[in-house]
Amino acid sequence: MADIRFVTDTFAVAPQIAVADIAEITQKGFKLIICNRPDGEAPDQPAAAQIKAAAEAAGLGFVHIPVVGAPNAAQAEALRAAIAEAPGPVLAYCRSGTRSILAWTLSEAASGARGRDALIALGRAAGYDVSAVAG
Repeated sequence: MADIRFVTDTFAVAPQIAVADIAEITQKGFKLIICNRPDGEAPDQPAAAQIKAAAEAAGLGFVHIPVVGAPNAAQAEALRAAIAEAPGPVLAYCRSGTRSILAWTLSEAASGARGRDALIALGRAAGYDVSAVAG
């Protein structure tokens, strides 16, 4: 079972997901999965291509935006663009969910969509400290 943490009604993050989690992710109404974890980071992680194949077989979109270390502005913009084009709720994942929520926070701060306090509160509610990048 995936540890899905909703940040907003249409965006959630999770630690590493497995092919077996795709049915649950689909059942929860997600339309796009974004992988922020680079392949080969750990020997036991499924490759992004495996998750992509399972997601697409279930009718979900899939985007791979690998982040090594802290997300940068280009990765945050790529995440924002993928979310903007998604036909419905989005789930982003990495090893722990931290890179995914940090990239999202950077994208929201850059767009001015939400203020620093709101971003910090949303991160905290999902179990993450985003204060370092919230604005």
